[in-house]
Amino acid sequence: MDALYRLGEGSVADVARLMPDEPSYNTVRNIMAILERKGYLKHRQDGKRYLYSPVEGVARAQSSMLRHLVRTFFQGSVPRAVSALLGAEERLTREELDEIARYVEAAREEAD
Repeated sequence: MDALYRLGEGSVADVARLMPDEPSYNTVRNIMAILERKGYLKHRQDGKRYLYSPVEGVARAQSSMLRHLVRTFFQGSVPRAVSALLGAEERLTREELDEIARYVEAAREEAD
């Protein structure tokens, strides 16, 4: 999916070239077929090849995946997820913490 979000649209070969350790064509084709059946991808025919693209935009997909991540690993608790991010090995910079604080303040204002 990451490769297709970067490309916007691409063939199986295009996607395989962007993947680490360039997996086989058949492996990528099978994964893309599964993703299409699940509704994440769509395709159009361009001559003899299929060009695939994501069904959802990147922002919507990020939101959906983040909700899934929070439900799966943090029992649906956003505070637990944030706590895990704040306690991660890679320490956040002061600027990143200030940015998070601005998001929290904006959410507080919306909640009032």
